[in-house]
Amino acid sequence: MKKLSVVIPIYNEAATITLILQKIGALDLPVVKEVIAVNDGSTDDTQEVLERHRNLVDQLVVIPKNRGKGWAVRMGLGRATGDYAIIQDADLELDPGEYSALLAPLLKGKAQVVYGSRFLKASRSIPWQIRVANRVLTFLTNLLYRSRLTDMETAYKLFDRSIFERIKLDSTGFDFEPEITAKLLRLGYRIHEVPVSYLPRSRASGKKIGWKDGIEAVETLIRCRFSPRGLFSVSGDIERVRPCAVSQE
Repeated sequence: MKKLSVVIPIYNEAATITLILQKIGALDLPVVKEVIAVNDGSTDDTQEVLERHRNLVDQLVVIPKNRGKGWAVRMGLGRATGDYAIIQDADLELDPGEYSALLAPLLKGKAQVVYGSRFLKASRSIPWQIRVANRVLTFLTNLLYRSRLTDMETAYKLFDRSIFERIKLDSTGFDFEPEITAKLLRLGYRIHEVPVSYLPRSRASGKKIGWKDGIEAVETLIRCRFSPRGLFSVSGDIERVRPCAVSQE
């Protein structure tokens, strides 16, 4: 049976991590689950909560000092042993109940990369700021990479784990989202989108991404698009040049 590695980057999510772990644990999926929780230097009670629920976590990675979402995701993916890997934020904005729909294209051999699009499912709950910012970034992605995405910034990214081994990721923060998308598209992967529900939370409730991250996303998309072809390596050995080196076999 195939295995799905669920990578959960966590920073100060003591209030929500229990429910996320319980939801994942209760899922009945056609794959074996491997839960990798990455505590990215949380300063609240996140670590204590994770220790109480070790029965729901297969691997617990603790980063002493906060390094950013991209760093936490990379640490988690580096320890994944599944055939597939999915990134699950710990904030309850996206529901693990969508896993079956996200997995279906991979299990049927119709895709190697699946994104959960918040904009393919009608929802009036998405704040206009998020809607506008995402549309701008997604439009720029489609323009630069000739893709047809509807939600580049989605946290739900599911892919064959072997793909991760082909991509050199350098981002440490929220620029992880545009970086991995840009590199997938540059390597020729088609990203299959599946509608997912979305329950946004406010900054007062703990939302961490801001307008500065949007500016950094634009810079990352442009930099990755126009990085020299010399940054591609058939051997997989590649010089580290900002967050844009792309490796392929």
